[in-house]
Amino acid sequence: LVPQLVVLWEHNFQVYGARKLWKAAQRAGLEVGRDQVARLMRVAGIHGASRSRRVRTTKSDPASVRHPDLVKRDFTAAGPNQLWVTDLTYVPTWAGVAYVCFITDAYSRMIVGWRVASNMRTPMVLDAIEMARWSRGRKHDGLRCHSDAGSQFTSIRYGERLAEIGATPSIGTVGDSFDNALAETVNGYYKAELIYGPTHKGPWKTVEEVELGTLTWVYWHNHERLHGYLGDVPPVEHENTIYADETTSNQLAGIK
Repeated sequence: LVPQLVVLWEHNFQVYGARKLWKAAQRAGLEVGRDQVARLMRVAGIHGASRSRRVRTTKSDPASVRHPDLVKRDFTAAGPNQLWVTDLTYVPTWAGVAYVCFITDAYSRMIVGWRVASNMRTPMVLDAIEMARWSRGRKHDGLRCHSDAGSQFTSIRYGERLAEIGATPSIGTVGDSFDNALAETVNGYYKAELIYGPTHKGPWKTVEEVELGTLTWVYWHNHERLHGYLGDVPPVEHENTIYADETTSNQLAGIK
């Protein structure tokens, strides 16, 4: 079993600890217990990744008009496209700093939009919104998009772009990480699993290298990464199950 577990561990960015590797092994059809996985990981000399301390990236603009907090630290949603959360983080490279913006659907933990750029001005956030609009549809009435009080998220253009898709901006209090905890969690495991993760050796050299690595990681995050919040399934699988159940319910209703 050791070679099979090592292959699974390597396939998942070498970040899974015993519990998630056990879940991945079960999904792969391997009959093995959690304690056995932990023991075999020690035999193979492999272990999970740990998260590092967060560094604040966004800076608030005292002169800007802030939107109200519509979330109040409740990062749950009854369905997709009801609550998105977003934040910025950064990655040092030899060629300068790469800034990264993610937009995550709170319901499924799906990263619906993202952008890597050499600056953290408002257009990079607008590009992430455009990706989210392309991937999720052009109109979502009732959608809340929650962020911290960074100047990118209090700008007029940011509010206007959200209004185009029917979304309402929501902003937490200044300097309180708990008010945007879900977005910061995504940043945290992005750093732990990719940027400072075991699969990348040495420093990142260029912004373009970070962008390519982020592209690969986001695909894995959405399609393969097991999320404990979702019952240890990937976001895409979680949403597909919901949509399949809705389709079945509608078909049964039509028969009646």
